Amino acid sequence: MRLLNLKLGRLLAPFALAALTACASQAADKGYANADLLTDTKALSVMMESGPVSVVDVRPKEAYDEAHIPGAVHLGADDVIDPDSHVEGDLLPHETLAAMLGERGIDKDTPVVFYDDEGGFHAARLFWMVEYFGHRQASVLNGGLPKWEAEGRDVTTEAPAVTAKVFAYTPTPRRLATADWLLDREGDNSVIVIDVRPEKLYHAGHVPWAQSIPWKQNLAGDGTLKPASVLLAHFAGLGVTPDKNVAVHCQNGKAAAHSYFTLRLLGYPRVRSYDRSWAEWGPADDLPKVVDRIDG
Repeated sequence: MRLLNLKLGRLLAPFALAALTACASQAADKGYANADLLTDTKALSVMMESGPVSVVDVRPKEAYDEAHIPGAVHLGADDVIDPDSHVEGDLLPHETLAAMLGERGIDKDTPVVFYDDEGGFHAARLFWMVEYFGHRQASVLNGGLPKWEAEGRDVTTEAPAVTAKVFAYTPTPRRLATADWLLDREGDNSVIVIDVRPEKLYHAGHVPWAQSIPWKQNLAGDGTLKPASVLLAHFAGLGVTPDKNVAVHCQNGKAAAHSYFTLRLLGYPRVRSYDRSWAEWGPADDLPKVVDRIDG
């Protein structure tokens, strides 16, 4: 039996590679420089049949129980938040998060695909989290569960049996911005800070040298990401070019991760998320802020 499994593994290996290549090529068709970060529904279906892949549903548990992609494990976006932190939306300690990933059969050696039903809003947060932890084969499902179901693909209510693994994390500082990092770069023309919250929240209070580029501008009407040409023109028109060091923030790290993911997908080499975002900066008396006056 062991010999049969070894032979089967050798037979399937080329198909697994082909699935990953197909995933990247479909995203590349839209011009994304880092196309492997975005997985198409068709490519995911092939990957699940041909090779090892971890699929993670980040929606609330009740939504997962009602229907999810077959084989997907559950790790809700709110499950990774520390309820005891004084900063809203702050992530749990690193070792706790790594244990949660490992318990769900996720390690750094296996591709992992995150999905939600909100245009990647929540999936991107976990994508950023595992990239910060050093995972190099993470991606987001383009269109999430709504696109999967709209195409008539199977869903299930059954949770898969998983074998626990060890997620050996190594934090990657270049993926993370902190309040001190932002302060140290005030007036640095090579750095751009983007506030991705809705404009109303931006005008109610923001980092003085941050510019407003709401995260929803990344999406097309069907909840998928806009083509690269559209997004690149959009960001370039606002002065956000690939030669810049870009830090993104929002209210509590969630929306920031979506724009982080989008810029990474487009090939921006120096992007980081200020994960604690306005939830930390706003209440701090020692951090500068601007409140815009809006007439009318």
